[in-house]
Amino acid sequence: MTRVSVHKIWSTARRYSLAACVGLAMSPMAVHAADVPVPADSPRIQAIQKAGVLRVGVLSNPPWLVENTRGGDEVWSGPAWLLSKEYARLLGVKLQPVLVSHETKVPVLASNQVDMTISPLSVTPARQKVVDFVTYSKTSLCVFGRADNPKVANAKSVDDFDKPEVTVAYLTGGGEEAWVKTRFPHANLRGVTSGVAAPVEEIMARRADVTPINRIPWIALNKKVKGLKALPEGNNCQDSTEMASDIGLAIDKNQPEFLAWLTAVKDRMQAQLAAEEAASIEKM
Repeated sequence: MTRVSVHKIWSTARRYSLAACVGLAMSPMAVHAADVPVPADSPRIQAIQKAGVLRVGVLSNPPWLVENTRGGDEVWSGPAWLLSKEYARLLGVKLQPVLVSHETKVPVLASNQVDMTISPLSVTPARQKVVDFVTYSKTSLCVFGRADNPKVANAKSVDDFDKPEVTVAYLTGGGEEAWVKTRFPHANLRGVTSGVAAPVEEIMARRADVTPINRIPWIALNKKVKGLKALPEGNNCQDSTEMASDIGLAIDKNQPEFLAWLTAVKDRMQAQLAAEEAASIEKM
């Protein structure tokens, strides 16, 4: 992205935020008093409003976008869906989900099959070359072990596991393998092939002291398996910054007005999105 376009995005987003604050101060209405004004100079928004629909690429990826397969309730939920519904409301159009796959969720943007992909995407340098992101969450790692293991019970931070007397298990070929080797260069490393979210059996059998797990499945594991402890501590490890990666929705590049508006709306809803994510995790 050129320096000029970045400045344009920042200036536009700042204008929307200021306008929203003015509206909040002047209007007695509480529900939508802080609505972010819809820009009139965005070709994408003009096309969406002309079509009467906001097309969003969907592929279930809890807790950010969850498909309800039991019937009865709304088909989709999660912070990505909540944010998309607000975009559609502000634009005065219907929200139209378009099923995508792992292979097509990025290419559909360039081919104009959707206006945005809301199936949650991790922000990577490769993806940033072809799409722009509106980030509203992150993924990260927790490191857990048995609470009755003194090496775990006495640990105050993840740094305490980088010792020769600590055995760190990891799934070979998994996304955490390179991180483990870099994060714990002094520990005894144990690569294993069994396990889904993490090699839990290595911990329970005491063949390893600790192992990493994504912060999302940690919640369910901690409910299912008693007697575990995870670090970093606080908020059940949900605030971890270990191997952190931003998560968000994506749009095709070179749409500065559209991107600035989407970002400003997301900023206004950030607290709601975090609450929706937390509720979605608890249901997993």
